[in-house]
Amino acid sequence: MNKLFKVLSASFFTLALSFTAAAGHHGMKKDIVDTAVAAGDFNTLVTAVKAADLVETLKGKGPFTVFAPTDAAFAKVPEATLNSLLADKAALSNVLTYHVVAGKVMAADVVKLTSAKTVQGQSISIEVKDGVVYVDGAKVTATDIKTSNGVIHVIDSVILPK
Repeated sequence: MNKLFKVLSASFFTLALSFTAAAGHHGMKKDIVDTAVAAGDFNTLVTAVKAADLVETLKGKGPFTVFAPTDAAFAKVPEATLNSLLADKAALSNVLTYHVVAGKVMAADVVKLTSAKTVQGQSISIEVKDGVVYVDGAKVTATDIKTSNGVIHVIDSVILPK
């Protein structure tokens, strides 16, 4: 497990610094939505959150743990599927809330789990393979991005409810 933290820490130090810099001045942390906006690599996620009317929820007290797909992760989704989701608020909300777990689950806790119940209601599978954490098959590429109302873990794919 120590190897896992060393690998994740070393590999994503730069990304964490960009999130920290994006977190605002005077040491104040931004909420999940503002942190994602400031990071600049979650434009599609932010657009989807707005389209699903989930902004106020994710700006709420929380705490929430968000497994956040990057723009590159959304680029893997066929354009027709993505456009269909963006046009169907209920389906979009279903997919987005599948990326959210109630509570603040830090990486040290995630690696001890085999699953976690999402806000959507279903559970995501969690596994560690060769020191890398996967959530429903999506690779976790950055961890423990702290926000005022939870934590963000970055994933390389959009995960879909079963």
